[in-house]
Amino acid sequence: MAAPRSNRPRSVFRRVERWGVGLILGVVAFFLERAVVRSIRKGETKAKPSQSTALKGTGSDIEPAEGDR
Repeated sequence: MAAPRSNRPRSVFRRVERWGVGLILGVVAFFLERAVVRSIRKGETKAKPSQSTALKGTGSDIEPAEGDR
């Protein structure tokens, strides 16, 4: 549970810092998304073959498969 919020206003430095961090993360996300979309359009991504896991069951009843004991 989060700590109760005080009524004290945030300092100017803290506001500028959070704004700057948000701006930088937004720019990084923008360029990462562009790189992913470009890669998908060019077809450079290769699908990895899915491998089945050695577990069977659901929830807390998970057990190793027969051959993996």
